Amino acid sequence: MKNMVNWFEIYTSDFARAKKFYTEVFKCTLTDLPMNSSNHPDMQYAVFAGYENASGTNGALVKMNLVQPSVGGTLVYFATTEINAELARVEAAGGKIIRDKQNIGNYGFIALIEDTEGNMIGLHSME
Repeated sequence: MKNMVNWFEIYTSDFARAKKFYTEVFKCTLTDLPMNSSNHPDMQYAVFAGYENASGTNGALVKMNLVQPSVGGTLVYFATTEINAELARVEAAGGKIIRDKQNIGNYGFIALIEDTEGNMIGLHSME
């Protein structure tokens, strides 16, 4: 069996600002991918660091004129070791905490934040 989700894209209106937010909050690397100008003339793309055979799903930040970020769109949860570490960095990175750490029983803990682009994303941990 495979996980049903195998890729995600988080849309941005200010690509550089979004990259700064995600690298600061999650202490991760994003790699810019050059886009073929004839196929994607107004698109910027940066992939989160990942490993091909690792568990979980990988994805990218995307700036594309056809799509606008929003709180009401798809909700992606990022795995964390302990949510409070990321929550402590959200506001300094320009985001907002929407829902503080919440116990969800046997499934661990979640929190909801808004990034600098207006997207709502989730945090999940077992601690």
